Amino acid sequence: MSRSNIPLRLLSWLALCVLALQLSGCAVQPSAAVAPAATHRLAAERIQATYEAVLPELSNGKRRHYAQRLYRVTGEARYLADNRDYAARLGERLESEIAALEVPGRTAALASDSVEGYPRRTEKQRARAEMFTQWGEIAYAKGLLFRLVQAHYHGMLDEMPGHEQALEYLGDLPWAAFLTDPEVLRVYAAQVANQVHFLHQLGVMDLRREVEAAFRRRYPPDSLAALSTAEYRNWLYGLTHFVIAASHYYQREVDAKAYAWVLESFEGQAERIMRDATEDIQAEVALSFLLAGREDHPLVERVRDALVAALDRESGMIPSPDGSTDLAKGEHRNVLAIMVLGWQGRLYPGPLM
Repeated sequence: MSRSNIPLRLLSWLALCVLALQLSGCAVQPSAAVAPAATHRLAAERIQATYEAVLPELSNGKRRHYAQRLYRVTGEARYLADNRDYAARLGERLESEIAALEVPGRTAALASDSVEGYPRRTEKQRARAEMFTQWGEIAYAKGLLFRLVQAHYHGMLDEMPGHEQALEYLGDLPWAAFLTDPEVLRVYAAQVANQVHFLHQLGVMDLRREVEAAFRRRYPPDSLAALSTAEYRNWLYGLTHFVIAASHYYQREVDAKAYAWVLESFEGQAERIMRDATEDIQAEVALSFLLAGREDHPLVERVRDALVAALDRESGMIPSPDGSTDLAKGEHRNVLAIMVLGWQGRLYPGPLM
């Protein structure tokens, strides 16, 4: 039987058995030990089996996030249905939003609603909600920008009536001031990295050089040691997204020379990354090297080993930092782990709808 014909649940069971031997401290002779690459792959398959068994029960947003990423790193047809469902919902949403742009005062009201509805459960969320009160319609436009670039990634945007009006609307907003503001960078770094690349990819404006310079001014190398764990993670998360967003979210490799400043930052911070970063961020650090064609970098191997060590054998997932095994809340962390541990070295654009 070929590996492609082995049921996913059986692969999960086999992976669990091997990982139990690898991680439990049982008496396994070194000559019989599974090679690290095989251990990584089996861990990916274990997590994947866990999530695909419950995927239909997850929210639309979680299914979109999962299926989009795994299609782009595997090209497997089984992920197309959730991508198509998302594309259909996206088209309906954008059609309504584009029509609303013609209604006077509508975008201002939507921005106000966005600020009022912004979650405030954590200190980070409260800081971001307060930050958005200072930036007018960007509180709404950031979501429109995300949806437009998603339509672009799926090959839908050019066929969408009125999309030029939406791009013009975005072009009239003060993105340069927003994306280079030190306080915005302090609490919103990853999203800043996303948005500057989205604006460029849609042809609205190219602020990449200015935003990278502002980010580096905000976080000079001699300031890192004094950062709190929370702000250190913000810095790391921002760095990873300069690379990930440049890849059109796992659709193409990036130029390692263009992002050498990011990769060198990771190299210089390897020990603290492994100590203080969450598994989500560690995985995105590894993905940054992988997207730049640097799978051979030692930090990739260290992250892979750490992800395997974090895998909870009973639940078949990587728990949250506080030990939660809630599958929905852990989807982001675990799909990233699947990507890092099961990396095949090829990317698939789209899928085009």
